[in-house]
Formats: sequence, structure tokens, C-alpha cells
Amino acid sequence: MARLRRPEILIAHADQARCAGMRAALTSCALSVLTAGAARAVLDQVRANPNLRVLIIDSDLPEAGLETVKAALRLRPDLAVILLASKSSEQLAIAALRSGCRDYLPEPVAAPDLVASVERQMGLAQPQYPAEDAGEMIGDSRPMREVRDYLRKIAASEASTLITGETGTGKELAAAMIHRHSARRSQPLVCINCAAIPDGLLESELFGYERGAFTGAQTAREGTLKQADGGTVFFDEIGDMSPYAQAKVLRALESREARPLGARREVSFDIRVIAATNRNLEELMAEQKFRADLFFRLNVASVHLPPLRSRKEDLMPLSRHYIGQMNARSGCNVEGFTPQTLDSLLRYSWPGNVRELKNLIEAVFIAPPLRWISLGDLPDTFRRRCEQNLTAPQSERDRVLSALIAANWNKSQAAQKLRWSRMTLYRKMSRYQVLSSSDLRNTSGKQRL
Repeated sequence: MARLRRPEILIAHADQARCAGMRAALTSCALSVLTAGAARAVLDQVRANPNLRVLIIDSDLPEAGLETVKAALRLRPDLAVILLASKSSEQLAIAALRSGCRDYLPEPVAAPDLVASVERQMGLAQPQYPAEDAGEMIGDSRPMREVRDYLRKIAASEASTLITGETGTGKELAAAMIHRHSARRSQPLVCINCAAIPDGLLESELFGYERGAFTGAQTAREGTLKQADGGTVFFDEIGDMSPYAQAKVLRALESREARPLGARREVSFDIRVIAATNRNLEELMAEQKFRADLFFRLNVASVHLPPLRSRKEDLMPLSRHYIGQMNARSGCNVEGFTPQTLDSLLRYSWPGNVRELKNLIEAVFIAPPLRWISLGDLPDTFRRRCEQNLTAPQSERDRVLSALIAANWNKSQAAQKLRWSRMTLYRKMSRYQVLSSSDLRNTSGKQRL
């Protein structure tokens, strides 16, 4: 009786140390792992192993790259390909999807992320509900790596922090990350929506009240500042706070005490302060709509969250995260966007940022597709916005990207399309940090796998 063989995985990587680390991580999951160090060996293994299910390939493998991926898929159309990128970029992400890759992971890749990706491709992943606020901010782009690094540095201090950014960029998540990595992590994080508290309720909400302080106050209540004692207070949308409220909050933050309504003495509290806004506070100060003294008290450390349109290479990890959440909640097995759909999403400007992407995926799951999300699966309203957005004037960076994508990264053809010289195109690519897969170089730093 023939013995059943385990499904096989092929790791094609030039770095033998990383290859060994990945192999160890996957063999611990009872998976049979093969390795290859060159393009020819990859194709030989694909031909020789009918049980091969997943190919994990390094984008910098000598004499390989996406052409090897295409050749492997011509031999085995059912093969699931995971591309490892030494330097993540929007351009490489697009090229990977167009070449037929199922997943795209930046290096160095963490073992749990690699195992999870392989399990998804092999249908072995167990449903789970990701805790959206429990993890780090999602994104492998250079701007997001810099933001996360700086947030950890801020967390190690006690500095008051001002977080700025457009609506939907994740300001509350950034505040949660600061608190989670701080010495106050075991104490409360209390969020206050400054735009939702009218002046008439401000003192009772923030400072609390004693029994009988006003009609209906049948019991005493601690204010939100006291509830956060020992922890962190997050003032969300502080740019929408009225001048009256600003004055009250400033005094409380300066003295670290406030008097509850109906009380005879002040109550002290020990809090760290984080504030966020999508408005330009310096312009509001110039218009005398925001207090300069409150601004300078809040703006000890400051961090600006980049909009999604400036880090579109993060669309893939963000999409994987939210699609994974919705699969777990609905019991579906949607794998992602088709290359055509992803191409349209990469060209869209995302005025609502990450929140808009999350809402889009939730809308798709009202009537989810069986496997891949096509343009026809997107809500009609979003498709119309997307079409209008595509006909709007492009920025110079977007023009460069569009020309390169249309020319399949042939720089001579892209330069002709733009009516530029090749040297002008190279200067523009350098200015806007636009790199093709052939431009990528190995990055230094701490290795994970």
C-alpha cells in the first residue's frame, strides 16, 4: 500500500542562515520543507515534486525574481507563491500580484507571520478573532516603520504627546501603542472625545461631582481624569474643544488636580496626557481659536501619522489583516483582491485613509465572494468614487508610477511616455523614492528569519 506523503514547501533563498531559520519554523509545524538556492534549482524542484504546494521565494534570489515565479506557475498553476521582499515597496507589491503571487512578506519576516501565511495558502489556518487594538500599528512601509520606532521612544518617556494626522489614519491606535509600551501599561487608558462633550457637561464629565451637586446627582461620580489616575488620558479631536473647555483643561493639566462639582476641595490625579487632532493647531492659534499655552503643554513630543495615499505599499498587509478579521467573523475563506482590483485600489487616493479601507472590506463581506474580491464585488458608491478619482489630475509622483506600471517598469518606455529623458526620469524616481524590484538592495539591520 502506497504511503501518503506530506505536502511539501519549497524555500528559495540566497541567505542560507535565513533559509535554515525558516525551514526550522515550518518543520516544527509538521510540514515537509525543501530548499533551493538558485532559479534553475527552483524550476527543477517544481517539476520533480508533485506534492509541492507552496513556493516561498526571495525577491533577490540570484538569476531569479518574478520571471522565475511566472515560469513556476506555468508548470504548476495551482502552486501558491509567497514572495519575500528585502525592501518593501508599492511597485514590487503590484508586480508580485501581477505575477501571480498569493502573498507578499517584507524581510526580515517573523516566524509566526511566515507560518500563518503558509497555513493560509494550504487551508490549515484556524479561525481566530484578531484583537484589533492589541497589536502594533500595521504597515511595512518606511513611513510606518519610522512612526512605530518613534512611538516606542515616546512611550519610554513621560512626555505629553500630540498626535496629528488626517481622519482615519489611526491616531487612537497610536495613543494605545504609546500607553501599551509605557510604564503605565497596567493602569487605565481613558479616551475622551473632545468634540462630543458640550461645555455644560464638561466639568461633571472630566472632574466628577458629589451627591446632590445638581438635580439628578443621586450618587457621587468620579470624573474621567480621576478614573485614569496612574494611567493615561487620551484627548481625541482636541482641536474641536471650545475656548471655555480649553481653559478648564489647561488649568487641570497644569495643577494635576480639579474640584468635582459640589466638592469642598480639589482632587489630585497622576496622569500622562496624549492628545490628537486632524486640524492644524498652529493655524487655529493664529486665528485665536486655540490657546497657545495649551498647545505648548501638549506638544512636548509630537508625531504625525502619514495618510494611506503616501504609503500605498501598506495596502496589502492592511487588507490581509481586515480580510482575516472578516473571515473569522463570518466563517468565509476570502483570500484577497484580484490583481485588477488591487491595481485600482493602489491608484485610488484614499481620502478616508485606513478607516475607509476597513469599511470597504466590511461592505464587501455583506455579500462575500467565494475566494477573490473582484471589481464587481466592490460597492457601487466606492466604484464611482474610484472612477472619479482616477480621472482627477495626478500628482507628479503618481504620474511617474503610472508610467512605470504601464511600461512594465521599462524605464526607456516610461520616459518616452512622459516625454522626458531617461536622466530626468531617474532624478524623479530618486526624488520620490520610487524603486523597481531590480533597484532593491539588501537592507541591513536585525534579522528575524
